[in-house]
Amino acid sequence: MPSVAKTTVKKVNASNSTEAEDLLAIEEPLEIKLEYGPANKRVQKSISVTMRTPGNDFELAVGFLYTEGIIKSAADVASFEYTKSDNENVIMVTLSEDANPEMSKLERHFYTTSSCGVCGKTSIEAVRIACNIPDLPDHLRFPASVIYQLPGLLRKRQEVFENTGGLHACALFDTNGSLLLSREDVGRHNALDKLTGAALNEDMIPLDKHILLLSGRASFELVQKAVMAGIKVVAAVGAPSSLAAEMAEEWGMTLIGFLRGERFNIYSGAERIVI
Repeated sequence: MPSVAKTTVKKVNASNSTEAEDLLAIEEPLEIKLEYGPANKRVQKSISVTMRTPGNDFELAVGFLYTEGIIKSAADVASFEYTKSDNENVIMVTLSEDANPEMSKLERHFYTTSSCGVCGKTSIEAVRIACNIPDLPDHLRFPASVIYQLPGLLRKRQEVFENTGGLHACALFDTNGSLLLSREDVGRHNALDKLTGAALNEDMIPLDKHILLLSGRASFELVQKAVMAGIKVVAAVGAPSSLAAEMAEEWGMTLIGFLRGERFNIYSGAERIVI
């Protein structure tokens, strides 16, 4: 499915207006269905509908299931497919018969919206219960010079963004600052789920020796998903929220914000960055 659509716009400036062709990032719903249970008692259930940019849909589905704590590993997934040949907006994820999905997680204990009045401690504790990656000590160290170059490397990979300017992106880097994986989507949480799904499929989880770069701000939901993937260092071009910073501190994560040019702010885990 295409990720970009053409449209005609009227460009206006102080002296005149002209018609021109423009490109827009496509936004369409994706329904994720789950089939699970023993052979003689299989259950099918619709578990999520998200607005996303088409592309890497299977990674998005698997990444969502993992970062929400519903599945524990890629081995839980037996297969996935579009449910209709003429409709690529519905995906069926079939779990293996011995998989034990945490369906209670569908009640969504992760309180992520800015309008939610639930205590931040409650939100953080919910992630602690769901995460099956131990919070082990590490000796990661990254020179500031490596951090500076990350946004430029990601920008070179943002194909759809270059055409539309309308997508969020995230990328995974190794300890040398080499870009390993990147994904884009109209939803920042979808971009990270796609990235996590790709890493899960390549047996890279836990990502405890990598840097995650976010093209926008660092929200609690994105830090939560990074924790679920075992990521120790998160850098964002934009600002972190207060709850994102609190959670990063709680999990011993290095959280960097306002990464622009040769400057950034460190909100937690400063010991991993060599200045």
